[in-house]
Amino acid sequence: MKAAALALCLALAALLLPGCALVSSEKPGTPRAEVLARLGPPTATIPLQSGQRLLYSQLPAGFAAYNLDFDASDRLVRNEQVLTQTRFEAIPVGVWTLADVQRTFGPPLRVERVARFDGDIWTYRFRQLSDPRLAHVHVDRQGVVRLVLFTDELPNVKEPRD
Repeated sequence: MKAAALALCLALAALLLPGCALVSSEKPGTPRAEVLARLGPPTATIPLQSGQRLLYSQLPAGFAAYNLDFDASDRLVRNEQVLTQTRFEAIPVGVWTLADVQRTFGPPLRVERVARFDGDIWTYRFRQLSDPRLAHVHVDRQGVVRLVLFTDELPNVKEPRD
C-alpha cells in the first residue's frame, strides 16, 4: 500500500513540476491566447488600466505566485514572481487596501484573527533564499493594510531533533 501511494505521489509530482516551471519561462511579447493554451486557467484574472493580469499561484502547497501582465493588445509585457520578501516589504502600510493585496499576491495561504488586532491577518508563504518564510499582512476592519510581519515557517516535526 505504501509503495502504491509513493508511486502515485511521484507520478503527480512529475506532472505538476513542469507546469510550474512554464509560468516563469513565459517571455514578453507572447500572445495571451498562447499563454492560456500552455498554462491553462489562471488562479485569478485581474483587470488593469491598460490590459489584464493573469495570476498563477502555487499556494497553498507552493511558494510562488506569478503576475503575468498583458497590454491592451493582449501581449505579455511583464512576468513577475511576487511572493518575495522584497515585494512584501514594499507594501505601503496605511495606503494599500485588501483589494491591492489581492490584485498583487492573490489568495493567501490562510486568513486568521488574533485577539490583539481588530481585523484579518492574511498569511502568504514564500522562500527567502532556500528558507521557508511567512508574510503576515494585517488588514483592519476598513480593509486597510496596517502591518506586515515576517516569521520563519517551521517544519511540522513530531519528534524534535537533538
